[in-house]
Amino acid sequence: MPTHSTDKPFASLADVAACRAMLRGGSRSFFAASLVLPRSVREPATGLYAFCRMADDAIDHGTDRERALLGLRERLERIYRGDPQGIAADRAFADSVQRHAIPKSFPTALLEGFEWDLGNRRYANFSELKAYAVRVAGTVGAMMAMVMNVRSAGLLARACDLGVAMQLTNIARDVGEDARLGRLYLPLDWLRAASIDPEAWLARPVFDERVAAVVRRVLDAADELYERADLGIANLPAACRPGMHAARLLYAEIGHELRRRGMDSVNQRTVVPWQRKARILADAMLAARRARVVVPDGTLEEAHFLFEHLPGSGPVLTLTESPRERARWPRVEDRVVWLIDLFERLERRERSARRGLHEAVGG
Repeated sequence: MPTHSTDKPFASLADVAACRAMLRGGSRSFFAASLVLPRSVREPATGLYAFCRMADDAIDHGTDRERALLGLRERLERIYRGDPQGIAADRAFADSVQRHAIPKSFPTALLEGFEWDLGNRRYANFSELKAYAVRVAGTVGAMMAMVMNVRSAGLLARACDLGVAMQLTNIARDVGEDARLGRLYLPLDWLRAASIDPEAWLARPVFDERVAAVVRRVLDAADELYERADLGIANLPAACRPGMHAARLLYAEIGHELRRRGMDSVNQRTVVPWQRKARILADAMLAARRARVVVPDGTLEEAHFLFEHLPGSGPVLTLTESPRERARWPRVEDRVVWLIDLFERLERRERSARRGLHEAVGG
């Protein structure tokens, strides 16, 4: 961990403002979502997300992605030495790391997942696919939980479960788009068990009942992880539950809608109608008020390396909000509006990014 004094933040007020401006302009979805978080979480979450966003953009849109990955690793080393580069996002993330003791293994694993994407890696079985999802999404879930002051290893594992479930949902939804970019994330042994030759199918991706069966298996696995994550979300600090519960329900609904469409994610992109999103979000705000106390033990085998040096149990640190800060929280109705905006903007940004990537590879 960095040795920088916590009394002297790395990031200036101008750095924090720059991160917010970047997210407001390029990731308005996150900026809208941050409005439902208490200030004590909002700033470190902004620093974390700004760094992850810059890293993702450098890999997805850079002209020399291998060089970009090397640069990101050098930047991460400096952050954990307590000497971040003169970049607003790096200094803000360094504060998040310092203030919330985020283990270096988390962002290191995230960059490893980016490296796997650079190599156009295929996944021989579901365990290998989960290992990928742990890196590119489970790590982010765990880091977000840490900036919410979660220190229980059980709750961090549930946050990782949620990230993996969301990534599996994305994979199930984007089978056709990924294939047209030369990417294949479905487990190869599942494809072969369904009498599908992976390379032949990738050369000519078509939808049929065999593909539907594989997509269904991915969604079934995601649903199991969503259920495991529910208990973790229910035990987050009260101020953080609504947004996280809404995110979980909305992502799971993508899978439900895909099921309604017969699992065809080759010929079409599954989108949840906004009317249903509004109903789900309203339900999420109410459900988030109910907390549970029992958190299931156990960590995904593919995520053991993230948590092996963390304590097996620990308290859930509650956030302390003053009455003045609590009075500034948006009404439930306004939170619903913001969260609808969050996912609508995220979908548009993802579609735009995919079109740009497709054009870049000459598709």
